[in-house]
Amino acid sequence: DAGVHALHSTLHVDLQRRDGIPYCVETVTGVLNRTLYKQGLSIRVLKTSLVPDTFHCRYNALGRTYLYRIAVAKQGITGLDLKNKHFEAYLPVEELDRCHFLHLAPFNVERMREASRMFLGRHDFRTFRNQDRQKGASRDHPMFTVRRIDEITIKPGKSACIGPNAKLAEDLYNYWDIEVRGKSFLYKQVRRIVGSLIALATDRIEEKCIYEMLTIPSKHNWDQRVQIAPAYGLYLCRVHYNEDDLKFQNKCNE
Repeated sequence: DAGVHALHSTLHVDLQRRDGIPYCVETVTGVLNRTLYKQGLSIRVLKTSLVPDTFHCRYNALGRTYLYRIAVAKQGITGLDLKNKHFEAYLPVEELDRCHFLHLAPFNVERMREASRMFLGRHDFRTFRNQDRQKGASRDHPMFTVRRIDEITIKPGKSACIGPNAKLAEDLYNYWDIEVRGKSFLYKQVRRIVGSLIALATDRIEEKCIYEMLTIPSKHNWDQRVQIAPAYGLYLCRVHYNEDDLKFQNKCNE
């Protein structure tokens, strides 16, 4: 999903040496990071581990946690004056393409929290899937859009700004972190869920609209008053595994 960030992602590779001895994990981490740095890529390897041949980074995942960051302008802070084409709001440069800024009033976070409970559990999220990428026989299966959400938490966040910008940003905005945990998600599912909750919190839709989109799953049932939350506010925070699936008995030799 172009524009989405990853604080923690995983991949697995098969590396072979003539002597059969595994590569040193610290050496692999260092070589990869030097190469990524030289190529000017904004990717860093945090850790390399030896895992059994049976491990698969995708199929062994127990779940994934996503974070969506929003910043809501406090009372009296304006956004875009459509008549005069004048943008009055302060947007910190450190947060560009890192957080979704809202200049909408009112904003009822308690209403958002209450409505988020509707998404918990197992549902057919057909209404919340993106239609452009859903191709192939497996994706046409009636159970393909069934997913389970284990947890949604909405809690106060904080600015990623530094120096005087940090105080200015937090004086002007209330930051909120929306964390969503589940085993797997459809393409753009989290962004559509967040968009629905924002639409509710800003009085564009009612709770009934979310309930109907969940209980009457259909690509035609998406409420057009809901704007899909932009990609740049979304972060993959953690991929969860069973520690037993990661255990590798042999020692690493250089």
